[in-house]
Amino acid sequence: MKFSEFPYKRPDYEKVMSEITALTEKFKAATSAKEQLSIMKELEQIEIETFTASTICNIRYTVDTRDKFYSDEHEYNEQMGPVLSEKLQDFNKALVASPFRKEIEAEYSPLMFKNIEISLKSFSPELIPLIQEENQLIQQYQKLCASAKIEFDGKICNLSQLGPYQQSPDREVRKAAMQAYGKFFDDHQAECDEIYDKLVKNRTEQAHKLGLPSYVEMAFLLRCRNCYAPEDIANFRRQVVEDIVPVNNEIKKNQAKRIGVDDFKVYDNTYFFADGNPLPHGTPDELMEAGRKMYTEMSPETAEFIKLMFDHDLFDVLSKEGKAMGGYCTGLPLYHVPFIFANWNGTAGDVDVLTHEAGHAFADFMADKCIEHMELRNPTMEVCESHSMSMEFLTAPWHHLFFKEDTDKYELFHAESALTFIPYGCQVDHFQESVYRHPEWTPAQRNEEWNRLEKLYRPHLDNTEVNFYNRGAGWQRQLHIYECPFYYIDYSLAQMISLQFWSLSMHDHKAAWEKYLSFVKMGGTKTFVDIVKDSGLSCPIEDGSLKSTVSDIKNWLDEHQI
Repeated sequence: MKFSEFPYKRPDYEKVMSEITALTEKFKAATSAKEQLSIMKELEQIEIETFTASTICNIRYTVDTRDKFYSDEHEYNEQMGPVLSEKLQDFNKALVASPFRKEIEAEYSPLMFKNIEISLKSFSPELIPLIQEENQLIQQYQKLCASAKIEFDGKICNLSQLGPYQQSPDREVRKAAMQAYGKFFDDHQAECDEIYDKLVKNRTEQAHKLGLPSYVEMAFLLRCRNCYAPEDIANFRRQVVEDIVPVNNEIKKNQAKRIGVDDFKVYDNTYFFADGNPLPHGTPDELMEAGRKMYTEMSPETAEFIKLMFDHDLFDVLSKEGKAMGGYCTGLPLYHVPFIFANWNGTAGDVDVLTHEAGHAFADFMADKCIEHMELRNPTMEVCESHSMSMEFLTAPWHHLFFKEDTDKYELFHAESALTFIPYGCQVDHFQESVYRHPEWTPAQRNEEWNRLEKLYRPHLDNTEVNFYNRGAGWQRQLHIYECPFYYIDYSLAQMISLQFWSLSMHDHKAAWEKYLSFVKMGGTKTFVDIVKDSGLSCPIEDGSLKSTVSDIKNWLDEHQI
């Protein structure tokens, strides 16, 4: 079956919840570990079927947010999600109280129980109306961004389609494109501010109902931070400011020289070479075929994976009107397949997305093959992002398939982009911590904080000629801040892992790949810290962990300047 043929039927939530309640009571009455383990497998199948149905709906909704059927279905599923969570939490309470916990831990993992106990602290039935409202606000933001119709260059563009113009060799075109992009948010300033203000107050109220001082603590529970605390993230951010920001300032000075400007502006920030950024060579179909060839040659495991992806047409990558922003990978466990969603726009980012989201998809594929229990397949998100960001670098021997004679340019562009991204990810995280520590802030105060943090993490930026960025509202284009708060730091942590895999691969690609394959196969059976350490890598939240890797990458950058 192609993905377009996958059936969608709205989950019968009343029936599903009744079945979960019955299984919960049956679990409590069980007289052996064997009986309880059997009940757990029954529940897992119900979850697989329900999750797969809602995910098919979500994919079709994000592919075209104007589709009324899937828009309505998505909204309904989002409303029912927290109600279903209540029933699942009832089961989880019975699970952690099981008299046969030791036997179940032996079959599954003590970590599963630790994660469940974290999730129990992050939910209460009284939160359901607030979570439903939160989901509606997120959908409003998605639809607002997807509705963009911006006149530019004689065309009507969405936000993603302005991307190539923002990397134009013509500086005035770059400037005009960025101003047009920003004007969309300026024109919808009141809506963006109102949606976010409501989200902050909503999430803060959720935290208070759980007895937590702020949403910062709640977010750590929701993100299942099972091996570090907020102070560890603050320590990581501190090291990034000390060890990476100075290197990035030097990178941006080199970039300014390469493109021939002595007044580096925000609209120059994503323009890396005087003769233009490296662009993928070929039509979208040709690029997809290059991806097929790359993964077919990389390893037997990736060859099996990419065949599955093409056989079932598990991609939707072209940008089009009405499509939600961004890119993602998700799993469809009933069919044992992942799905990749993206917004290609003709820039090098198209290849980054193919390798990045395929990293997620490959990890999903391997976990499904290697790990029996669904509860142990999915790690926390900084591990997931390590899968994807590392894949971007481990595919380097095949980048020539996409960039031909511009491959050297792409490698430099990709490496510089990776290092300069890390402080931005920290800025997004630091901003959110500030906002949720001060939920009373006005929109203007939030913007002031973003500008303050910009000077700390990205002092090279001059935003004065683009009002949207200059007024400190640039964070409003970062969908994660609205849709999945406190997720973004996972990317920065993962980028440090990816740079270590890249450094290893430059010396011995085969050994680096084998280490990566072992990393992926662990799925969610261990914490982020344990997976990193068991893989022989430096853990980025520990003191002094960044210096060696940053030094290696800086040396490579110095040797490969163009």
